[in-house]
Amino acid sequence: MVIIDKSGVHRLEIRCCDCPNALSPDIQMFRHGFFPASFNRPKTAFTFRVLDDFLLDNLECGTSAMNYYSKLRRMTSSMFPHLVLDRYRELMRVARQWRQLKTMKWHGFGHRSDIPSTGELALFCPACPQPGINNSPSWKYTRSFVMDGNFKAEHLHPIKPFDEVWLSDGLGFMVGKDRYKMHLAEAADMVEKSSCNNHRAVNQANAARHKLESTGIGGVACARHGCFVPHSMVDFQKGERQMNMDYALCEAARHNMEGISRAVTFYDINCQYNKHFRARVDASRFLEMTQDLTIIPGIGLWHVHGHQDSCYVRYASNFIEGIGRIDGEIMETLWAPRGMNMIRMKRTLCRKYKLAMNGITESGKAFDRLDEAAPTHLKTEWSARERRAQSSRLNDPEAMDEYEINIKKAPSRKEIELRLLEEGSARNAAPSRRSVATWISTGLAIEEAQIALLIEVRRMGKRSTETQRLDIARQRDRLQGQIDGFTQSALTHLGEGFDADDDPDDLNVDILDDLDDDPADFSKTSDAWTNSPELTVIPLPSNLGVDRCRHCMAEDLIPLEMSLREGQANDTLHNLRIHLCNKAVLFRTAVRQAKSQALKTRAWSQVTSVQQAVSLHASIYTKTRKQMMKLEPGQDQLQKFKPLLREQLKISTAVGDPNARGQRNESLAWFWSVEVDLVYRVHWLRAKALRDRWKEEMTLVQLEMDWTCHYFSWRATQWGDRMRESLEKRLPGHACYSGRQSQMYSLLAQDAQAAFQDLQSVSIETGDE
Repeated sequence: MVIIDKSGVHRLEIRCCDCPNALSPDIQMFRHGFFPASFNRPKTAFTFRVLDDFLLDNLECGTSAMNYYSKLRRMTSSMFPHLVLDRYRELMRVARQWRQLKTMKWHGFGHRSDIPSTGELALFCPACPQPGINNSPSWKYTRSFVMDGNFKAEHLHPIKPFDEVWLSDGLGFMVGKDRYKMHLAEAADMVEKSSCNNHRAVNQANAARHKLESTGIGGVACARHGCFVPHSMVDFQKGERQMNMDYALCEAARHNMEGISRAVTFYDINCQYNKHFRARVDASRFLEMTQDLTIIPGIGLWHVHGHQDSCYVRYASNFIEGIGRIDGEIMETLWAPRGMNMIRMKRTLCRKYKLAMNGITESGKAFDRLDEAAPTHLKTEWSARERRAQSSRLNDPEAMDEYEINIKKAPSRKEIELRLLEEGSARNAAPSRRSVATWISTGLAIEEAQIALLIEVRRMGKRSTETQRLDIARQRDRLQGQIDGFTQSALTHLGEGFDADDDPDDLNVDILDDLDDDPADFSKTSDAWTNSPELTVIPLPSNLGVDRCRHCMAEDLIPLEMSLREGQANDTLHNLRIHLCNKAVLFRTAVRQAKSQALKTRAWSQVTSVQQAVSLHASIYTKTRKQMMKLEPGQDQLQKFKPLLREQLKISTAVGDPNARGQRNESLAWFWSVEVDLVYRVHWLRAKALRDRWKEEMTLVQLEMDWTCHYFSWRATQWGDRMRESLEKRLPGHACYSGRQSQMYSLLAQDAQAAFQDLQSVSIETGDE
């Protein structure tokens, strides 16, 4: 018989007992530490030592069966390894059986007569709440799930599918194949276009590969610790479709969830996926989820920035109550060869505890600074709005927009242009007037580009590099082309009375910025370019004047430009308010809090960038108002759009801290309204949310420490009961193994308990000091 051992491949003569009451040859070999490759007339056997060694090499080193057996052949004959008998296929088969037997033994089925049910050959997270196992069933906690797919785990169609043998179908992390296939056969394959951004998981859900039986796998894990949920991993057939993830989530929600009525799910495309999830569950015979379980959708902090801006406050973990401080992206790390395991759970929770301590301190200080400056009546109102948003988020995700700066803008230039185009189309305007609104809007955009280039040239001054001068030359060339095209179009809209060869005065713009350069530097730089396009006056009605427009029979263009100018002024003032608010917040949160030169440099760099945007929009508004004055505005427009002064662009404490000392007699500029309170409210709500999440994190980590210890103790008790049953049945081998397992879990519980107590005692002493 061929015997394969750690020492190599051997040929030995083996005689089995032939007595009348003797056991069968295969059982005799098992009792002597040999695993036969077949059971009727075995010719090859593997020692238990070599099978354990192969599983360990495969786990720790990633050694394949072929490489491992090649090593055994070379150990047998280093000169002629190819002459050693090839038992690679037998090793593949026996190793699978050995792994299955070991797994059943580890989970106690060597001590039980029943067969495993779904998911019983896999362990779940010891730190997650599991009623009846590590906490009281009457308590109600939140279970956090993270869902994701992996398109690297592909599987080809088997050559001989009838030879495939499933040893643990649905017993571990993968779902049972038969019921899963029936679900896929009945589920409606709905192709939904994303209402958010174009996500790959949505738009490529039907990307089939005909040579692959599975294009990938997907599943569910706990979002706080990264432990896969048993019986919740599924295969993909055409991509990451909703029907696949529906089945995985429903199976995960059935694992030890008795008494838990709230679950938070993190998924890359939850803004789209969660819309009709309950409807899909109700319509399927194979999807089961209790109606008492409330599902709160979330999106990981990395993926949410690939969504529309509105998705951030609606689905980011920062604004989900009861979830603590997590990123919702831990699933991305689990596809690596090593995921989370129980041995590292103690270290993970200790690290989380330290982070929570620091997070509570820092977030508390940041919130207190904002809270002290806010009036009491406003804080009461903001807290009420926060409670309404959180209570309504499940049925109306838009309620979470309380955490976002949503200033109701006056009509923008684009909105007014669209309205004018629709009105012109409705009244069948003449060809020369059909696209005049777009033509004027193009002229306004050219003016803005002229001002931006003018500021850049002034900022560059005479101390410029070749690269800077080349960039300016390219911008001028591009701008000149736009001006030439605009001037040619003017012949169509202004009629024969307009002469494109007129030479009007150069553009005169008041630049409201804080540049320290000498104006003479700008003059020398501009002189290097003949007829600088940034100084060219384009033929807009405001530049021609009311009288000349009447002479050209283009008097009807004046109200059109006036409307578009109002939209341009609205846009500019809105941007100006946003940038000034951001500047005020930067001074409060970055500049004043900087403790080192590097942080101060970085903070002032951010302030400079914002200040440049303020200068640009202030200059555009000044030019816009100047042109509006040429169009004979009404009294309402004069009252609404007032002159913008340099001192009004300075950031006072009243913007970011309206109740600060010395602000009693200070008032804000005319263009400020409720926006300051709105921005301050958003910063207050977000700071409070961050502080609350860190407090929840500390509470959850302390509970998770208890749950982990209780889980290990529950396992130890479970194995202790099996040891006593084995002793009563006179099974010493079973009793010894049960005792060893019970001792292992007892040591894990004691080690974790000691580490947690030491950490908490050190934290208490530090707090007292």
